Amino acid sequence: MKFTQVFKKVPEGYVGFVEELPGANTQGATLDETRANLREAIELVMEANRVLAEEEIGSDEVYRETMLLAAA
Repeated sequence: MKFTQVFKKVPEGYVGFVEELPGANTQGATLDETRANLREAIELVMEANRVLAEEEIGSDEVYRETMLLAAA
């Protein structure tokens, strides 16, 4: 799966976000710093989503499977 990073130059440096992942956004003084911050933001959003899913599932019986998405 591919994600689209979007970066915008602002007076303070750069802001960045991922089009396909709401909540994954950040800022940085340089483009390289913003890229690194965005990678961390993606990891944090995904971890937060896992925690929310665990809370919603509670003690229900569920089946988990790993899914890999590849370009067709």
